[in-house]
Amino acid sequence: MNILDIIFPRRCPLCDEVIPPDGKICPECIGKAELVKEPVCKRCGKPIGNARKEYCGDCDRKKHFFDSGKAVFVYQGAVQHSLYRFKYANRREYAAFYGKMACIQYARWISRLGIDAIIPVPLHRKRRRERGYNQAELFAKEIGKRTGIPVETKLLYRCINTRPQKELNDQERKKNLKKAFTIAQNIVQLRKVLLVDDIYTTGSTVDAAAECLKVSGIQEVYVLCISIGRGH
Repeated sequence: MNILDIIFPRRCPLCDEVIPPDGKICPECIGKAELVKEPVCKRCGKPIGNARKEYCGDCDRKKHFFDSGKAVFVYQGAVQHSLYRFKYANRREYAAFYGKMACIQYARWISRLGIDAIIPVPLHRKRRRERGYNQAELFAKEIGKRTGIPVETKLLYRCINTRPQKELNDQERKKNLKKAFTIAQNIVQLRKVLLVDDIYTTGSTVDAAAECLKVSGIQEVYVLCISIGRGH
């Protein structure tokens, strides 16, 4: 047993209880996290109840700048609590579980797209300094490790320290993110990228980031998030 496993015991990413060093998740927690399954919205990837519908209500009403998106889990219950700890309680190790599950579900999709680089949605430097890390970046690096695709962390920057999106309605979210992102270097060599984040709600954050990337010359932007709400 590694000495670090004694000092900092591994915890289940869903219930946060201590687990054996070789364990990944409590047996009792298997099934608590609902995976996103078909039928899903063809644009954002939200699970929808009607298999005959192509798009969720949100995507029917609005234009997105990203080409299409996927998510690993439905945002509810154990996953919702897990992501809160991942973001705000320094549970950085959860990223390994999220990355593994993302690749189990979507490695073939990512390979088929021919992605040139993975780009995490950035935090503003002030918020990153306060938190100590960017959870989207940890998730991106786990996907990159498993797929062999390079992760670009110094390309897209958040230049405005925006208000937390969860405090705002849909229109306020869009306004809040206007001109929030900027490109820091030449990206001519990139044609297709995978933009990753932790939670997809209305898509305002990834849309703002995708718009910035496309204006800068990237042709196709795909999105992969850890979790997503249900569509209607």
